[in-house]
Amino acid sequence: MDAKTDKPARPRQRLQPEEREQQIVAKAIEHFTRYGFAGSTRELAKELGVTQPLLYRYFESKEALIDRVYSEVFKWRRDWEKLIADRSVRLTERLYAFYLDYASVILREEWIRIFIFSGLTREGINTKYLDKLRNKIFLPVLAEVRAAFDIDEPSSEMELEAEVELIWSLHAAIFYLGVRKWVYGLPVPEDLKAGIEQKVDMFLHGAPAVMRKLRQARAAQQPAASKRMPTRKSHGAT
Repeated sequence: MDAKTDKPARPRQRLQPEEREQQIVAKAIEHFTRYGFAGSTRELAKELGVTQPLLYRYFESKEALIDRVYSEVFKWRRDWEKLIADRSVRLTERLYAFYLDYASVILREEWIRIFIFSGLTREGINTKYLDKLRNKIFLPVLAEVRAAFDIDEPSSEMELEAEVELIWSLHAAIFYLGVRKWVYGLPVPEDLKAGIEQKVDMFLHGAPAVMRKLRQARAAQQPAASKRMPTRKSHGAT
Protein backbone atom coordinates (compact mmCIF):
# COMPACT_ATOMS: atom_id res chain seq x y z
CA MET A 1 0.00 0.00 0.00
CA ASP A 2 1.03 3.59 -0.55
CA ALA A 3 2.70 4.83 2.59
CA LYS A 4 0.80 8.07 2.30
CA THR A 5 -2.55 6.30 2.69
CA ASP A 6 -1.38 4.59 5.89
CA LYS A 7 -0.92 7.86 7.75
CA PRO A 8 -3.83 8.72 10.01
CA ALA A 9 -5.53 12.04 9.40
CA ARG A 10 -4.13 14.77 11.55
CA PRO A 11 -6.71 15.77 14.17
CA ARG A 12 -7.97 19.34 13.93
CA GLN A 13 -6.17 21.55 16.38
CA ARG A 14 -8.34 22.65 19.25
CA LEU A 15 -7.91 26.32 20.01
CA GLN A 16 -8.46 28.08 23.28
CA PRO A 17 -11.62 30.25 23.22
CA GLU A 18 -9.59 33.47 23.12
CA GLU A 19 -7.51 32.17 20.21
CA ARG A 20 -10.59 30.99 18.32
CA GLU A 21 -12.29 34.35 18.80
CA GLN A 22 -9.26 36.23 17.50
CA GLN A 23 -9.04 33.84 14.54
CA ILE A 24 -12.69 34.56 13.70
CA VAL A 25 -12.12 38.32 13.91
CA ALA A 26 -9.00 38.20 11.72
CA LYS A 27 -10.76 36.13 9.06
CA ALA A 28 -13.86 38.36 9.26
CA ILE A 29 -11.68 41.41 8.55
CA GLU A 30 -10.33 39.67 5.43
CA HIS A 31 -13.84 38.55 4.40
CA PHE A 32 -15.49 41.97 4.78
CA THR A 33 -12.51 43.66 3.11
CA ARG A 34 -13.14 41.55 0.00
CA TYR A 35 -16.93 41.37 -0.06
CA GLY A 36 -18.17 44.22 2.08
CA PHE A 37 -20.84 43.65 4.70
CA ALA A 38 -22.94 41.76 2.18
CA GLY A 39 -20.56 38.85 2.80
CA SER A 40 -22.34 36.03 4.63
CA THR A 41 -21.41 34.43 7.93
CA ARG A 42 -22.04 31.04 6.28
CA GLU A 43 -19.24 31.70 3.79
CA LEU A 44 -17.06 33.10 6.57
CA ALA A 45 -17.56 29.92 8.62
CA LYS A 46 -16.61 27.84 5.57
CA GLU A 47 -13.41 29.84 5.14
CA LEU A 48 -12.59 29.24 8.79
CA GLY A 49 -13.36 25.51 8.53
CA VAL A 50 -15.96 25.71 11.31
CA THR A 51 -19.73 25.49 11.48
CA GLN A 52 -21.95 28.55 11.43
CA PRO A 53 -23.42 27.66 14.87
CA LEU A 54 -19.88 27.69 16.28
CA LEU A 55 -19.42 31.18 14.87
CA TYR A 56 -22.53 32.33 16.71
CA ARG A 57 -21.23 30.91 19.98
CA TYR A 58 -18.62 33.67 19.89
CA PHE A 59 -20.70 36.42 18.29
CA GLU A 60 -24.45 36.35 18.86
CA SER A 61 -25.22 38.03 15.54
CA LYS A 62 -23.63 39.30 12.36
CA GLU A 63 -24.10 42.83 13.72
CA ALA A 64 -22.05 41.95 16.80
CA LEU A 65 -19.27 40.59 14.59
CA ILE A 66 -19.32 43.71 12.40
CA ASP A 67 -19.07 45.91 15.50
CA ARG A 68 -16.02 43.95 16.65
CA VAL A 69 -14.40 44.17 13.21
CA TYR A 70 -15.03 47.91 13.16
CA SER A 71 -13.43 48.42 16.57
CA GLU A 72 -10.40 46.33 15.55
CA VAL A 73 -9.81 48.12 12.24
CA PHE A 74 -10.59 51.72 13.22
CA LYS A 75 -8.39 52.12 16.28
CA TRP A 76 -7.68 55.62 17.52
CA ARG A 77 -4.31 56.73 18.87
CA ARG A 78 -4.73 59.11 21.79
CA ASP A 79 -1.31 60.66 21.34
CA TRP A 80 -2.50 62.23 18.07
CA GLU A 81 -4.38 64.89 20.02
CA LYS A 82 -1.36 65.66 22.21
CA LEU A 83 0.87 65.88 19.16
CA ILE A 84 -1.38 68.44 17.47
CA ALA A 85 -1.60 70.62 20.60
CA ASP A 86 2.13 70.64 21.47
CA ARG A 87 3.12 74.25 20.79
CA SER A 88 6.73 73.60 21.75
CA VAL A 89 7.03 72.18 18.20
CA ARG A 90 6.47 74.20 15.03
CA LEU A 91 3.01 73.68 13.55
CA THR A 92 4.44 72.47 10.23
CA GLU A 93 6.44 69.75 11.98
CA ARG A 94 3.44 68.73 14.11
CA LEU A 95 1.23 68.32 11.05
CA TYR A 96 3.94 66.41 9.19
CA ALA A 97 4.27 64.01 12.13
CA PHE A 98 0.55 63.63 12.68
CA TYR A 99 -0.45 63.01 9.08
CA LEU A 100 2.44 60.61 8.46
CA ASP A 101 1.37 58.54 11.46
CA TYR A 102 -2.31 58.86 10.58
CA ALA A 103 -1.57 57.72 7.02
CA SER A 104 0.23 54.64 8.34
CA VAL A 105 -3.03 53.66 10.05
CA ILE A 106 -5.64 54.50 7.42
CA LEU A 107 -3.86 53.72 4.14
CA ARG A 108 -4.24 49.98 4.63
CA GLU A 109 -6.46 47.87 2.40
CA GLU A 110 -8.82 46.74 5.15
CA TRP A 111 -9.20 50.29 6.55
CA ILE A 112 -10.00 51.92 3.22
CA ARG A 113 -12.30 49.23 1.83
CA ILE A 114 -14.24 48.56 5.03
CA PHE A 115 -14.69 52.28 5.64
CA ILE A 116 -16.12 52.75 2.15
CA PHE A 117 -18.31 49.65 2.36
CA SER A 118 -19.67 50.75 5.73
CA GLY A 119 -20.46 54.21 4.39
CA LEU A 120 -22.38 52.72 1.47
CA THR A 121 -24.28 49.90 3.14
CA ARG A 122 -24.33 50.42 6.92
CA GLU A 123 -26.01 53.76 7.43
CA GLY A 124 -24.68 55.59 10.47
CA ILE A 125 -21.83 53.21 11.29
CA ASN A 126 -19.17 55.76 10.26
CA THR A 127 -20.83 58.66 12.05
CA LYS A 128 -19.11 58.05 15.38
CA TYR A 129 -15.68 57.96 13.75
CA LEU A 130 -16.33 61.09 11.67
CA ASP A 131 -17.59 62.97 14.74
CA LYS A 132 -14.37 62.07 16.56
CA LEU A 133 -12.33 63.15 13.55
CA ARG A 134 -14.04 66.54 13.52
CA ASN A 135 -13.84 67.20 17.26
CA LYS A 136 -10.41 65.75 18.03
CA ILE A 137 -8.51 66.53 14.81
CA PHE A 138 -10.19 69.06 12.54
CA LEU A 139 -11.20 71.67 15.12
CA PRO A 140 -7.92 71.46 17.09
CA VAL A 141 -5.85 71.77 13.90
CA LEU A 142 -7.82 74.85 12.87
CA ALA A 143 -7.30 76.35 16.34
CA GLU A 144 -3.55 75.78 16.01
CA VAL A 145 -3.51 77.41 12.55
CA ARG A 146 -5.28 80.49 13.94
CA ALA A 147 -2.80 80.68 16.83
CA ALA A 148 0.25 80.22 14.60
CA PHE A 149 -0.87 82.83 12.04
CA ASP A 150 -2.52 85.27 14.48
CA ILE A 151 -6.02 84.95 13.01
CA ASP A 152 -9.20 85.83 14.89
CA GLU A 153 -11.70 83.18 15.95
CA PRO A 154 -14.61 82.62 13.53
CA SER A 155 -17.54 84.85 14.40
CA SER A 156 -20.29 82.52 13.20
CA GLU A 157 -21.11 78.88 12.55
CA MET A 158 -21.01 79.60 8.83
CA GLU A 159 -17.49 80.97 9.09
CA LEU A 160 -16.37 77.96 11.13
CA GLU A 161 -17.83 75.53 8.61
CA ALA A 162 -15.99 77.31 5.82
CA GLU A 163 -12.76 76.68 7.75
CA VAL A 164 -13.66 73.02 8.32
CA GLU A 165 -13.95 72.65 4.54
CA LEU A 166 -10.32 73.74 4.27
CA ILE A 167 -9.06 70.91 6.44
CA TRP A 168 -11.41 68.45 4.75
CA SER A 169 -9.47 69.20 1.57
CA LEU A 170 -6.19 68.19 3.23
CA HIS A 171 -7.63 65.12 4.91
CA ALA A 172 -9.45 63.93 1.78
CA ALA A 173 -6.32 64.29 -0.35
CA ILE A 174 -4.48 61.87 1.95
CA PHE A 175 -7.43 59.47 2.23
CA TYR A 176 -7.72 59.42 -1.57
CA LEU A 177 -4.25 57.91 -1.85
CA GLY A 178 -5.74 54.81 -0.26
CA VAL A 179 -8.75 54.89 -2.57
CA ARG A 180 -6.48 55.08 -5.60
CA LYS A 181 -4.48 52.06 -4.45
CA TRP A 182 -7.07 49.77 -2.84
CA VAL A 183 -10.24 50.63 -4.78
CA TYR A 184 -9.08 51.73 -8.24
CA GLY A 185 -5.86 49.73 -8.35
CA LEU A 186 -3.89 52.79 -9.47
CA PRO A 187 -0.30 53.57 -8.52
CA VAL A 188 0.45 56.00 -5.71
CA PRO A 189 3.67 57.96 -5.07
CA GLU A 190 6.51 55.73 -3.91
CA ASP A 191 7.77 58.42 -1.55
CA LEU A 192 4.67 58.66 0.64
CA LYS A 193 6.42 60.87 3.18
CA ALA A 194 7.28 63.53 0.60
CA GLY A 195 3.77 63.39 -0.87
CA ILE A 196 2.07 63.90 2.49
CA GLU A 197 4.42 66.72 3.46
CA GLN A 198 3.62 68.46 0.17
CA LYS A 199 -0.12 68.25 0.94
CA VAL A 200 0.47 69.69 4.41
CA ASP A 201 2.56 72.52 2.87
CA MET A 202 -0.25 73.35 0.42
CA PHE A 203 -2.73 73.46 3.30
CA LEU A 204 -0.55 75.74 5.43
CA HIS A 205 0.15 78.08 2.53
CA GLY A 206 -3.48 78.29 1.48
CA ALA A 207 -5.64 77.95 4.60
CA PRO A 208 -4.40 81.06 6.50
CA ALA A 209 -4.94 83.22 3.41
CA VAL A 210 -8.50 81.92 3.02
CA MET A 211 -9.18 82.44 6.74
CA ARG A 212 -8.04 86.07 6.50
CA LYS A 213 -10.21 86.53 3.42
CA LEU A 214 -13.20 85.27 5.41
CA ARG A 215 -12.45 87.83 8.13
CA GLN A 216 -12.11 90.61 5.54
CA ALA A 217 -15.45 89.69 4.02
CA ARG A 218 -17.01 89.83 7.48
CA ALA A 219 -15.46 93.25 8.17
CA ALA A 220 -16.71 94.58 4.81
CA GLN A 221 -20.25 93.43 5.57
CA GLN A 222 -20.42 95.10 8.97
CA PRO A 223 -20.23 98.76 7.76
CA ALA A 224 -22.67 97.95 4.97
CA ALA A 225 -25.09 96.52 7.51
CA SER A 226 -24.75 99.56 9.76
CA LYS A 227 -25.59 101.87 6.86
CA ARG A 228 -28.82 99.98 6.28
CA MET A 229 -29.93 100.39 9.90
CA PRO A 230 -32.69 103.03 10.27
CA THR A 231 -31.70 106.15 12.18
CA ARG A 232 -33.84 107.24 15.12
CA LYS A 233 -35.39 110.69 14.81
CA SER A 234 -34.83 112.97 17.72
CA HIS A 235 -37.99 114.31 19.37
CA GLY A 236 -36.14 116.56 21.78
CA ALA A 237 -36.12 120.38 21.78
CA THR A 238 -34.07 122.07 19.12
